[in-house]
Formats: sequence, structure tokens, C-alpha cells
Amino acid sequence: MKTGHQIHLPLVFGAAATLFGAGAAHAEGIGAGTLIENTASASYDDGTGPQTIDSNTVTVKVDELLDVTVTSLDSGPVAAAPGAEVHTFEITNTGNGPEAFKLTANPAVAGNDFDATVSGIAADTNDNGTYDPGVDLLLTGPATTAVLEADENLTVFVLVVIPADVADGDESDIELLAEAVTGTGASGTVFSGQGVDGGDAVVGLTGASGNALGGLLVGIARVDLVKSASVVDPFGGTSAVPGAVITYTIRAETAGSGSIDDLVVSDSFPAGTVYRAGTLALDGTTMSDAGGDDAGEASDTGISVELGTVVAGSSHAITFDVTIE
Repeated sequence: MKTGHQIHLPLVFGAAATLFGAGAAHAEGIGAGTLIENTASASYDDGTGPQTIDSNTVTVKVDELLDVTVTSLDSGPVAAAPGAEVHTFEITNTGNGPEAFKLTANPAVAGNDFDATVSGIAADTNDNGTYDPGVDLLLTGPATTAVLEADENLTVFVLVVIPADVADGDESDIELLAEAVTGTGASGTVFSGQGVDGGDAVVGLTGASGNALGGLLVGIARVDLVKSASVVDPFGGTSAVPGAVITYTIRAETAGSGSIDDLVVSDSFPAGTVYRAGTLALDGTTMSDAGGDDAGEASDTGISVELGTVVAGSSHAITFDVTIE
């Protein structure tokens, strides 16, 4: 005879786990503030039929890991000459929660032939990868980024001034250091209650700080391209209307010292325009549109001009016309 409270084996145990909150996986795993909830269950037969019971639910909140990397985005040493230059870096929040970072630029790196002067650090406000004075935001007091979400990166520019007494071949490095605003330290250091939603913030493997070097080299020749346009409409004005002629000017200016080789300048015709045959010119001299006759060539899609070896300090102007359809 079976009693109402007798349990017959086998017992079957199970568990249900649920994630609540941010939930998404980041560079350091599950997002900070995510709630990991887990409930066990058991099923059995007590003689009256199958039964199922649940345990209490255990909830664990994911703490915030503080980590960051800094990377130089310059392809190599930046060509340096007396005056202003720009280094480009990328700051990446490799932690699992939102964090801002304090930035410090150090121009006095051991082994430098000269030390530049840091004039500012700016954030790439319009995300074009190029420093735009008056557009990109200068970081001040001290230089601190906006809060970056987990895995988010930010391009920043270190603005420097090269002294007047540098010599060809002189080299110099600039170090950019990024430190989590919440705090830095040895891996595993805990900042109680300073993480997401009141959780803890824990220093990750990077120590919540990162750094990278950007190089300067005096005497490298470099090319700057500046493009401009002027418009003449069919009525003698400057309105960009169908039938108007746009004259494009591309100025290739070589700075630094020494020379560069195999310089080729090319441009595509804008959509909605037609090239005016015979208008391609270099430094005021008209060139043939056909390839091989001279340095210039105009195809169905654009122009190309081979300038070859160019000495630093020189400037060349390329012009051509298109008609607005």
C-alpha cells in the first residue's frame, strides 16, 4: 500500500538560467549590469502522479570590467617640419560597460632627437579621420573623452608644434596614454559600487589604461592635395545650372625635404557632368587627352596626370573643365 508522501525514484533535476539587462556579448564578455538568473527544478512521482518543484531563484549581477586599448592610426612616422603637425590615434573601450577615459600626451619620450610641444588633444567630431580645426572638439580640463560604450572606439588627434631648430633626419615619438576615469590599477582591483547600476567596477587585464606611440621624422617629403572649383553659367553668372561649366583645379604641393617618386594625380568626373575635351592642363599648359602623348590622360571616367619625381617645396596645378548636364 502506498502512502501519499512516499517518493519513488528516480528523481530528475534540471535548471533554468535566464539573462536580463544588457545581455549582448562585448570584448570582455556579457555586458555590465546584466542579471544572470538561475532556478533549479526537480520532477518526481510521489505515488499520486508526476510532480515538479522549483528552487529559489539565484540572481547574479555582472560587474563592469575596465579595459582600454590605444592604437596609432598613422601609417608610419609623420613628416615633420618646424610648425604644427598632427598625430592620429584610436581609443577603444574594450571593457563590458560604458566608460570615459582621461588622455595624456607625453612628447618627452626617451631616445627622442627633439621634443615637440603638445598644443592640444581633439576628438574626431565628424568622424572623417582628418583633423578639422574649428570642427573637431578640443578636449580640456583635463583632456577626457565622452563616455564610450563597450566596444566603441574614438579617433583622437594629438596636436603638436615642431621646434625651429630641428635637422633633417631627426626623430621623435609622442606617447598617448588613456586611463579609465573610474580608476586604474592592478588587474582585479575593485571599485565598489562604481560600476553599471550600482554594481562593482573591476580593473581588467590592461590595468584600465593603455598607451601607444606616434612617430615624427624630419625631412620626409609629403604631398598635400587641395582641390577647388569655379563655375561659369550660360548667362555669364556663377550659378550651378544645367549647361554651366565647372573648372576644377587640383594643386599638388610637396612639403618637407628631399623628393618623392612616381607621383600620379587622378580624379573622377562627377556624376551629372560631362568632360570638356581638350581642357586638361598642367601648370597652365594644355595636355593631350590621349594616353602616352604626354603626362596627362582623360578617359571616359576621369583624368590622370603623371608628375613623376617631384622635389619637396614644389607646387603643381592641374585643371580641367566639365559641363553640368
